[in-house]
Amino acid sequence: MLHSRLLQYIDEVARLGSIRAAGAKLHVAPSAINRQILLLEAELGQPLFDRLPRGMRPTPAGEALLAHVRRTLQQYRETVADIRDLHALGSGEVVIATMTGLASSVVATAAAAFRTRHPRVRISIRTMTTQDILRAVEASEADLGLGFNVPPSAHLEVCWQMNTRLGVVVAPHHPLAGADPIPLAQCPPYPLIFADRSMVIHGIVAEAFAKAGLDIEPAFHTNSIETMKRLAASGDAIAFLSEFDIAEEIRDGRLVFRPVRDAFSNNVVSLVRREKHGHGLASLLLAEDIVGALTHAQAPRP
Repeated sequence: MLHSRLLQYIDEVARLGSIRAAGAKLHVAPSAINRQILLLEAELGQPLFDRLPRGMRPTPAGEALLAHVRRTLQQYRETVADIRDLHALGSGEVVIATMTGLASSVVATAAAAFRTRHPRVRISIRTMTTQDILRAVEASEADLGLGFNVPPSAHLEVCWQMNTRLGVVVAPHHPLAGADPIPLAQCPPYPLIFADRSMVIHGIVAEAFAKAGLDIEPAFHTNSIETMKRLAASGDAIAFLSEFDIAEEIRDGRLVFRPVRDAFSNNVVSLVRREKHGHGLASLLLAEDIVGALTHAQAPRP
C-alpha cells in the first residue's frame, strides 16, 4: 500500500463512530486499530478522538487531521485510477473540435507529439465554427474544444485561456515586416486580405478600421485561414490573424507576425472540455500537449 493503513483506520472510525465497527468493516482486530490511534495521539501530543460511552467522536485536532486524511485518500484513489487508465491507453480515440488555423498549427503539433508517445490512440481533428465547437463539446461529440471567443457555458470547464490579439501577417520580405508595432494607418496602401462575414475575425478587423476612420476596400475575401496565409506569403498582401494561426509558418520563416498599435479588440483563445466529462486520461494528456504547443507558439522570439 502506498499509504499506511492508519489513514483508513482513522477515516472509518470517524465515519462509523466506533473502533469495533471499523475493525469489522476493515477485517482488522479492534485492538490493533486502537493501538495505532493511541500511538499517533502520543506522537502528536493530543487526543484525536473523544472516547464517549456510545462511541468515538473526533476532537478539533482529530477533525483537522481527518481533513488531511480524506484528501490524501481521495488523491490516492485518483492516482490509482490514472494508473489504470494509463494501462488502457493502448487504444481508444480522442476527438478535438477546433478552427482551421489552429488545426493546421498548434493542434497538429500537439497531436503529433501525443501520437509519438501513444501510437495506438486515434486522434480525430474536426474543424468547425465557434458555435459548432461549443455544441460539439456540450453534446459530448468532442472530448476537447479549442477556438477563439468560445462563449461561456455552465456545462464546460475551461482548461486554458489567453487573450491573443490579432496582428498583421506578412511575408518576410514585406516593407512592414520590420515594423513593431504597426500603426493601422500604414496598412491600407497594401492589398488587404479580409475574412468573410461568416468568421469572427471579420467583425474584429472591420471594427478596428472603422474606429480608426480608415475607408478601405479589401482586395481579397475568404473564409479559409489557409488561403489567407498563402496569399500573404506570396506577395505584398496583408492578412490579419493571431500568432497561433501561423505558428508553423513563423517557425519555418514563411510568415512574419507584427502587432498592431491599439487597434484590435480582445480575441480570446480557449481550450475547453465538458465539465465532469469522464472522458479518461487520453483527453487530459492531449490537452496538456495542446497547452504546451500554445505556450510555445506564444513564447518570445528574438
